[in-house]
Amino acid sequence: MATPTGPRVPCSEAAVARALLFGWVLVRVAGATGTTDVVVAYNLTWKSTNFKTILEWEPKPINHVYTVQISPRLGNWKNKCFYTTDTECDVTDEIVKNVKETYLVRVFSYPLDAIISTGEPPFTNSPEFTPYLETNLGQPTIRSFEQVGTKLNVTIQDARTLVRVSGTFLSLRDVFGKDLNYILYYWRASSTGKKKATTNTNEFLIDVDEGENYCFNVQAVIPSRRANQKSPESPIECTSQEKVLSTEMFFIIVAVMLVVIIFIIVLSVSLCKCRKARAGRSGKESLPLNVA
Repeated sequence: MATPTGPRVPCSEAAVARALLFGWVLVRVAGATGTTDVVVAYNLTWKSTNFKTILEWEPKPINHVYTVQISPRLGNWKNKCFYTTDTECDVTDEIVKNVKETYLVRVFSYPLDAIISTGEPPFTNSPEFTPYLETNLGQPTIRSFEQVGTKLNVTIQDARTLVRVSGTFLSLRDVFGKDLNYILYYWRASSTGKKKATTNTNEFLIDVDEGENYCFNVQAVIPSRRANQKSPESPIECTSQEKVLSTEMFFIIVAVMLVVIIFIIVLSVSLCKCRKARAGRSGKESLPLNVA
């Protein structure tokens, strides 16, 4: 019986070598395209008071560093805080160039073993920030005050900012103009009922009760804002003056005193006359009778 014959499948060493080489290439490619795990920044938050502006974020880096970039809405990106392990970046010097501009920041995360890289590292964008509309107003200061009669005068010192024009640092009033108002809260020192007055200047002149001591404090406010309208209130100040008699009371007291003095004088004169009269009668009665 004849043995059946058919085509044989070749199993050459060259084919095995090509398969092994292909597998090795796949492993290398996969390794090259794989990325090191990097924790990207999150919870990006603007902290700004009187235009002093810092961006904060999380988390604290472990095996990576951060680089920050800032840009106006339609401008170019500028690097800030290179390869830092901090979780904040002061960007004041950029935003004070134009406080009415809207800014955006992005925070890049770089692995420590791959800082120099041709690819773009992962990053997180901040919320937009417009300093003129969003910086917090700092606590105002009462520069001076004086109470004279029925008038109380209070003068407020504007805070200085880091906004500069021609080398000079501007005050809040310089930056905001008439958009900046102040509120004065005042009350009798012996009472808790508060009153308030508002001005778009730096001075208050209000009517008070003469002879009464008053306490007061002030607060900055920008009514045109939707948020961050008001500053913290300033420390409380109080006037200190002695009680002063009113004009009417003074004349009443003087009149009473004059009546009392006149009464005493009249009474003294009357008593003196009475004594003299008694003394005269007593003298006549003591004289002997003439006998004819």
